[in-house]
Amino acid sequence: MQLARGARLVEMLKQAQYKPQTVEQQVVTIFAATNGFVDACEVGSLARFETELFSFMKDKHGALLAEIREKKQINDEIKAKLSSALDEFKGMFKGITHGEPPRESGSGSAA
Repeated sequence: MQLARGARLVEMLKQAQYKPQTVEQQVVTIFAATNGFVDACEVGSLARFETELFSFMKDKHGALLAEIREKKQINDEIKAKLSSALDEFKGMFKGITHGEPPRESGSGSAA
């Protein structure tokens, strides 16, 4: 599981040349990846997930992004708001497999 989550985190941290992410976008990305919100996504759909997530956050949760930018820390209140927003987005995103996260190819244990 850790290797699969790490692969997703690496994929999500890739940024387009000359299009750096804002700090609040990076916070959302890292929070989503390290807290299991993208575990059920195929690695190949993560770029689309991230693009759609940023649009969703900007349109529906702009105040939360501003709060992250201004406070420069994640407290329990922001964690709860961010988790709620990510749950809402996951329910709308069409690239998530429901049930078990996809299995990584290869043999052996990932623990």
